[in-house]
Amino acid sequence: MPLDPQARAQLDRFAVAGAPPVSTQTPEVVRAGFVAMNDAVGPPEEPVPVTAATVPGPGGDIPVRVHRPPADGPLPVVVWFHGGGFVIGDLDACQTVCQRLAARVPAVVVAVGYRLAPEHRFPAALDDAVAATAWVADHAAELGGDPARLAVAGDSAGGNLATGVARRARDAGGPTIAFELLVYPVTDCTSSLPSHREFGSGYLLDTETLDWFYDHYLGGADPRDPDASPLFAADLSGLPPALVVTAGCDPLRDEGEAYAGRLREAGVPVTATRYDGMFHGFYGLDRHLDAAGRCTAQTVATLRDALA
Repeated sequence: MPLDPQARAQLDRFAVAGAPPVSTQTPEVVRAGFVAMNDAVGPPEEPVPVTAATVPGPGGDIPVRVHRPPADGPLPVVVWFHGGGFVIGDLDACQTVCQRLAARVPAVVVAVGYRLAPEHRFPAALDDAVAATAWVADHAAELGGDPARLAVAGDSAGGNLATGVARRARDAGGPTIAFELLVYPVTDCTSSLPSHREFGSGYLLDTETLDWFYDHYLGGADPRDPDASPLFAADLSGLPPALVVTAGCDPLRDEGEAYAGRLREAGVPVTATRYDGMFHGFYGLDRHLDAAGRCTAQTVATLRDALA
């Protein structure tokens, strides 16, 4: 499958930055240099008020940012988990995406700054995601939101965390999650499906980088543990409806689509949309990629309808 010409031009721009391969660097260096993608996303077109806060977590306070648009409430609530392979990424990196969703759905969007590996290995990130979501559900009214219209969402590693939150909430009897938005989610840390071989080099996210992320995150834990790889969960029934977005030229494409298939087999209402010719990380690049703009429009409309 060829790259979309706009996608190829964007990858060429990233290449000009000249950063050495992620897999040859330390997490600290990669985090400090993780600016090219943020710069490409750019500032929000429709800025909404943002409040920084902390919520209690199993390893200490968890930083969050509450994006609350000036709209009549109570509004639906979206808990967003950023991507970054469980090792990099932060609340700054997802700010524009969260602001777009907050302004356009409209919704209260709470971005969660979960703990990162290797300082905090699996399942610390998921434990934080679960704790933060429970706190948001309990305090939704104070945030101007409606706890009965609560979604979990995220991209890449953040999509992985959203799946884990939904499954743990189901098993614990709450909080009630109304919807899952999963943007090219990590669902199989064994990296065993064909798209890993087809797109393992030359498409921004490569095999060596994925191995580097998973080595730091799992630290020897079983990559087939369902809390790390939800594709291997025994039972996916009773989970919230979902939208699964995949990119056509992404090593994670097949595992995202396989997870959507497993949800469908379990009786979960799910829509799976592949954006052909796109690379991992395209979501949010609306200024550069027409497909990213279409994806934003789809995610906004889907959340609006699901949380009406």
